[in-house]
Amino acid sequence: MKTPQNNGIDPEAGKSWVNPGQPSTSVAKQNIHGSKLLLCIWWDQRVIYYELLKPNETITGDRYRLQLIRLSHALKERQSEYSKRHDKVILLHDNARPHVAKPVKMYLGTLKWDVLPHPLYSPDIALSDYHLFRSLAHDLTDQKFTSYENCQKWVDLWISSKDKFFQRGIRLLPERWQKVVECDGKYFE
Repeated sequence: MKTPQNNGIDPEAGKSWVNPGQPSTSVAKQNIHGSKLLLCIWWDQRVIYYELLKPNETITGDRYRLQLIRLSHALKERQSEYSKRHDKVILLHDNARPHVAKPVKMYLGTLKWDVLPHPLYSPDIALSDYHLFRSLAHDLTDQKFTSYENCQKWVDLWISSKDKFFQRGIRLLPERWQKVVECDGKYFE
């Protein structure tokens, strides 16, 4: 039976109310989450390089290789800062397909960076989950962006406000990584 206030459409079910035996009309639900963007970020004690991808863009092996090229340039721009603290670059990334694609492996070989082996599924060393994305998610809670550019500006400001935010997580990483390797990727507390 139709109700006058909603023209017979139940917004929860996405269907219309009709008399028995009559066909119902489906109604598309609104997208409550809006467009999603992907933030790609490399960090140690500070954010070194990041890219906010445009809507519907994704990571491929070729794109990841380009990002590593840009990361390498960002490190070279900060050469004096990093050469005082590091004698080499050690990269920890997971085993996602773009990260292990042939062009990526070849490029990493030319950089002479140490790439740490990453156990197949090891959330215990996913420091981004705890030291980066939890803080980002908290600060995004009440944000509503009307454009990609507004979102990009907000991300730029957020990252610039996090100077030395990641120091504790990075200091814990070698110990946690070793523990994950010793536990053969099994969970630990």
